Amino acid sequence: MPAHAPSLHVETGTGSARIRDRVARALLVLAAAGAVAAVAGAVGTVAAAGPATRLVETWRMLGFGVFAGVFLLLAYRPRLYAGIWELAILNKLGLTLAALSFGSGTDGAGVALIADGAVTVILLAAYVLSRGWAAWSTARAVA
Repeated sequence: MPAHAPSLHVETGTGSARIRDRVARALLVLAAAGAVAAVAGAVGTVAAAGPATRLVETWRMLGFGVFAGVFLLLAYRPRLYAGIWELAILNKLGLTLAALSFGSGTDGAGVALIADGAVTVILLAAYVLSRGWAAWSTARAVA
């Protein structure tokens, strides 16, 4: 690698930073595992869906798969993907707030409130622990 090329993988030398990164990665892998479980759980829903909801249920199932991949990418390189952290956090926070505002009268709102609320907290914790905002510095250095 030439001397002027920025490193795409930010390593820190302190033990506490490595521990924070490991905890953040473990949280992201947990979130990914939950998303994979949601994909598996949605297969039956898609299979049983009628014509009016089949496409939206398929879209939802595939979305879980996309988020599993996003969480794994963030776990692999938490300070590389500028904007992905923020998009994922805003998506999960938005779904949490939607479930909260729709209330118990909406099918699935309670489950979404708990699941998306938990993922929001996990993502925020991982973002802070791994200093995910540093991805913006990496992006500027590469650009």
